[in-house]
Amino acid sequence: METAAVREQTAPYRVLICDDQPDVLEALRLLLKGQGWQTVSADSPEELMAKVRTGSFDLILVDLNYTRDTTSGAEGIDLLGNLEAEGNSTPVMVMTAWSSFELAVEAMRRGACDFIQKPWDNDRLVAAIRKQAESERRRKSELEIAANVQQKLFPRELRPFRTLDYAGQCVAAREVGGDYYDFLEITDQTLGIVLADVSGKGIPAALLMANLQACFRNQQPGALLRPSGVLEGVNRHFYESTAAERFATLFFGAYDDRTRRLRYVNCAQVAPILLRASGEIERLEATALMLGAFRQWTCREQQIDLRPGDTLVICSDGVTEAGIDRGSDFGEPRLLALLREHRDIPAEELTARVVDTVTAFSGPSRTDDITVVALRVR
Repeated sequence: METAAVREQTAPYRVLICDDQPDVLEALRLLLKGQGWQTVSADSPEELMAKVRTGSFDLILVDLNYTRDTTSGAEGIDLLGNLEAEGNSTPVMVMTAWSSFELAVEAMRRGACDFIQKPWDNDRLVAAIRKQAESERRRKSELEIAANVQQKLFPRELRPFRTLDYAGQCVAAREVGGDYYDFLEITDQTLGIVLADVSGKGIPAALLMANLQACFRNQQPGALLRPSGVLEGVNRHFYESTAAERFATLFFGAYDDRTRRLRYVNCAQVAPILLRASGEIERLEATALMLGAFRQWTCREQQIDLRPGDTLVICSDGVTEAGIDRGSDFGEPRLLALLREHRDIPAEELTARVVDTVTAFSGPSRTDDITVVALRVR
């Protein structure tokens, strides 16, 4: 049976080309059509950005010079910066009739994978596109495998508890992400709850996320009854095994099914929101610094008694800061309104409702992972 990965590998290359000269666009279209490849055209940086947000491509081919300035390449360099800011991972080749060593270096520094001078040599251009597009196909195939592996790291079967309905969901902004949540069976009547956000994006963040998960999964169950002791060890391991700029914000709690008591440590994570059955709002503020940033690190445990009808929602900043790049973030007020509106639905439905609402609010330009854990006390 033909798989999606096989179909992807054999489908024609799809190339997005951008130039403000119609004759150049047509010449490129005909050249690539002769190779059996598909092209999508844009005649301005603004149109290219719009098409990047709504389409998938094997390669982006852009001119560096547009109407503002026909020789400096400033608009093209700005375009590369905008693509990088939006998290574009598709390889970008640049073209210009006004080439210089300095311009080529700056374009490569901004993320371009190759530099073509106009007028181009057809054979060289086709060979360069084929090389980069084949590499991108392999990368996407590897990322698809990595995404499948990462999804299997999240909890799949949840053990029932007498007083607690709970669920979690994580949606990566890219193929793989750095957010992490987990439910750990500490004892027959104690549940461990973890939600973390690793700094960075893509594969490096995903590897650190897996490393962090292993730190918790390899703990003796009894040790997890003391959150502060566990986290001191996790911080030490994370600090010693990662680069200086890598760290993680994290919430870890241990819920007692007999007493409905939650013992927790909040390591600079977005403060979880507790919506009491009475309608009162409480926040579980930070009790420690982020993990992995400092060798000398301490934390403070807190505990809170939950009551039937209470709802606790733990989330990453991909929820509250969604849309911030457009100048209007989702924010806590919208999250609170959503929780009040759906306070009576099961935890699994609540997490899905939050994720769907935040994803719709963010639109196609979303650049951060969205992770939500919901606890409904009964």
